Amino acid sequence: MTKRFFKDGEHWVWLNAGAVSLCLIMVVGLLVFIFARGAVHFWPHAIASVEVVDGEGQKQAYLGEIYDQGERYDSSNSKFYPQQLFKIGNRDVYGADFKWLDTAWVKKLDYPEDAAVLERREWGNFYGYILAVKEDGKRIATPDLAAQRAAAERLTARNRVLAEQIKDIEKDEIGRINYALEEERLRARAYEVRGEAVPAEVLADIEVRKTLLQQEYKALQKQLEALYGEAQRDEIYVRLADGSEKALPAHKLVHAFFPNSLSLPAKIQFFGAKLWEFLVEEPREANTEGGIFPAIFGTVLMVILMSLVVTPFGVLAAVYLREYATQGWITRTIRIAVNNLAGVPSIVYGVFGLGFFVYFLGGNIDQLFYPEVAPSPMFGTPGLMWASLTLALLTLPVVIVSTEEGLARIPKAIREGSLALGATKAETLWRTVLPMASPAMMTGLILAVARAAGEVAPLMLVGVVKLAPTLPLDANAPFLHLERKFMHLGFHIFDVGFQSPNVEAARPLVYATAFLLVLVIILLNLIAIQMRNRLREKYKSLEH
Repeated sequence: MTKRFFKDGEHWVWLNAGAVSLCLIMVVGLLVFIFARGAVHFWPHAIASVEVVDGEGQKQAYLGEIYDQGERYDSSNSKFYPQQLFKIGNRDVYGADFKWLDTAWVKKLDYPEDAAVLERREWGNFYGYILAVKEDGKRIATPDLAAQRAAAERLTARNRVLAEQIKDIEKDEIGRINYALEEERLRARAYEVRGEAVPAEVLADIEVRKTLLQQEYKALQKQLEALYGEAQRDEIYVRLADGSEKALPAHKLVHAFFPNSLSLPAKIQFFGAKLWEFLVEEPREANTEGGIFPAIFGTVLMVILMSLVVTPFGVLAAVYLREYATQGWITRTIRIAVNNLAGVPSIVYGVFGLGFFVYFLGGNIDQLFYPEVAPSPMFGTPGLMWASLTLALLTLPVVIVSTEEGLARIPKAIREGSLALGATKAETLWRTVLPMASPAMMTGLILAVARAAGEVAPLMLVGVVKLAPTLPLDANAPFLHLERKFMHLGFHIFDVGFQSPNVEAARPLVYATAFLLVLVIILLNLIAIQMRNRLREKYKSLEH
């Protein structure tokens, strides 16, 4: 029995099945681990009130989250002392968000229900007890938890609406006006660059448009002043753990909640709201707070543009090599070169993209078509288009090889049958061969998307930035601005994980963003796989 088992080769089947199962378990386990470490950031953690007496006998009190456990080594007696890492927030008061406290120093620890967390637009979270609020110039006391919760929710909700209105005016309306003013300036500058005088009718039209835009700008400025005045009239008075009092402007708050008094359904609802905010909001606090929507948008848009470039070029190259090129030593050399290009480090493509696409191609485009923008470059600087072209070049060998293999699998009889019916070679290729090879093309595209979406090194040279002030797609003509810089999930992970000024606070965001990047890649691949499966089913009957 044993000899037959090994003789028939069944042991290899079981070994392969075990290896595949182990790989799946490891991949799923890694994803679960990343999700669990990232989801912690969005869950409302209990707030501890702690009183400590340090080694020098000084008493201190803090409010905060118990963030981590650790040990402190004392070289004087060669002993380890257990410690707890507290997220005490209140960075503008204590100078840091986190503090290590020896467990032995802790004399009292409890979880008061009225401990409040006030999430701010700047300086991180603030922990304290809400004493009163200021509305319409009047101070209103909040004697119990219900009054505190109602007042905090009312003020933060109203000021979130005001903040959204201010953002719409500053970023969209005023941004549109500034964009239009710059267009008018470049319109006049174009004549100066050509050494011509600006025609009187053109100059008059420019002045009229500028006057109208400036009047619109002044009207928006008045609206902003009114909104800022309305936002700055509210305050929340908070007592710190040490008994001191501080007034927090309500317009600088995002949320105010009491995690120790939340029920489980309320915590789940809060978790969902924070997760949604993470997906649709813009980042704050050097990317350690807020959302990552610009990074999601930039990643998906770059992958789409890359796919639109790499697919036709890869298919055309594969068709030429397989269908038209003479199969000699030159063709074999080209195939070897294509295969070798797939193994070139991605940073080399980034250097090439910076030198050729940005400086040479982009610089010449600026000189030929946009001389009026000088000395500020338009296309002669890293941007979305150059990043997409660089990644298209990086993934081109994958598409070529996959498409060529698909073309090689199509039976020769199909080509001969088409030609026998009177079709030309081009018609045979376009109407019969390429449709049947489309699943292989989609396979190449899937592999290209999987690699391109996760690349970071070349993007650091050709367009990605830490924080992009505007999206590459907006309401200003020509709507899709290929010259703009953009944010990317992969670079966001690098920036938050290794360049953040607040490493401890940013650590859960690294896991959350990494999990989201994996989900984006999976989603893009699933769309391509679904398209490939439909094409495969459509042309399956022709292969038999």
